[in-house]
Amino acid sequence: MVYLHVKRGDESQFLLQAPGSTPIGELTQQVTKIYNGRLKVERICSEMEELAEHGIFLPPNMQGLTDEQIEELKLKDEWAEKCMPSGGSVFKKDEIGRRNGHAPDEKMMQVLKKTVEEAKALISKKQVQANVCVTMEMVKDALDQLRGAVMIVYPMGLPPYDPVRMEFENKEDLSGTQAGLQIINESEAQIWWAAKELKRTQKLSDYVGKNEKTKIIVKLQQKGQGAPAREPVISNEEQKQMMLYYYKRQEELKKLEENDDDSCLDSTWADNTALKKHFHGVKDIKWRPR
Repeated sequence: MVYLHVKRGDESQFLLQAPGSTPIGELTQQVTKIYNGRLKVERICSEMEELAEHGIFLPPNMQGLTDEQIEELKLKDEWAEKCMPSGGSVFKKDEIGRRNGHAPDEKMMQVLKKTVEEAKALISKKQVQANVCVTMEMVKDALDQLRGAVMIVYPMGLPPYDPVRMEFENKEDLSGTQAGLQIINESEAQIWWAAKELKRTQKLSDYVGKNEKTKIIVKLQQKGQGAPAREPVISNEEQKQMMLYYYKRQEELKKLEENDDDSCLDSTWADNTALKKHFHGVKDIKWRPR
């Protein structure tokens, strides 16, 4: 298996392993699916944290309005009673005005938050440091865990306009958002390695050779964005170590320059006639006036 360290720009994303015989087209699709899948898990986790704190989403026509405005316009949240959390609710007002404030009780809240932490850990970028490869199965497992937790806390389901439900049903609308800009269309994805775009018609072994123990750093790019920046010759950690070494060396040289004491020249080992005196038998002779 060839190990691929996938990056987006200069930021590490995940590790992936694939046989050298894998077609680049298939590999590109696999990398893009995992990348986009991780983004989906992160979006759901973010919304589920809000769900645990402030309850379900308000209807779009009630979001951002004050209680007085809602009462004046005679608006009603028809899903509030249908989608009550199991175990009852605790009122925690959402200052942003996106959610209805009927949060799950402490026990159910912990179910949501604990599941979110586990899902995040499963697809975390820290898996790169732990040398753990991420697969699409792991992404699906994280999504299943999150879906299961929501079903436990909200057995009656969520409103059709709630972002969590929309994400699970793949009906999310991310147009015009920062999250939407992060997604890469599979048909427009490119993989780059060693400043070269890996052509979809080729195989992985055409670029890295037949050594199945090769480890390379590849960069995922959107078509039309041009070549990504090259990887630095040395890592940030290596650069810090080099700078520290040269700083210490510079300080040592400064101390040597400041130390102009030449009293050491009076020492026996500094006498360049010591060998001659030894053979003439005049070593350690001291002269003094009578």
